[in-house]
Amino acid sequence: MPNARPGPESPGSASKRTIPMANDSNCIFCKIVRGELPSRNVYEDDEILAFHDIQPLAPVHFMLVPKKHIATLYDATAGDAPVLGRILELAGRLAREQGAADGFRTIINTGRVGRQDVKHVHVHVIGGPDPLGPMIAR
Repeated sequence: MPNARPGPESPGSASKRTIPMANDSNCIFCKIVRGELPSRNVYEDDEILAFHDIQPLAPVHFMLVPKKHIATLYDATAGDAPVLGRILELAGRLAREQGAADGFRTIINTGRVGRQDVKHVHVHVIGGPDPLGPMIAR
């Protein structure tokens, strides 16, 4: 994959990278962006990292994160719009490449009520060959 970086287990991968935008020392996603924690990567460029979820809900389940630490959508500014838009632009292409050829779901959890477990904006991309269940149990 031309835009994907090698995973931490791959020969030639850096054990740590200096990414000044991943600036929250306690954020697990910032640690992944900096290469301090392992991940199975789908895509990377200067502003975005996509990696597989460690507890997938479907055959295709990865996340796209901005490398800049943005805690929640409440904290996003107009200046963050370009990178957030690019994340959405990439979602379809990467979903298809990962095997979600007939549709997928994107989820952005925000805050306590939205059940945001990691305080770093991230977009879940979930799909596979079969239809997904309901979004929210009624």
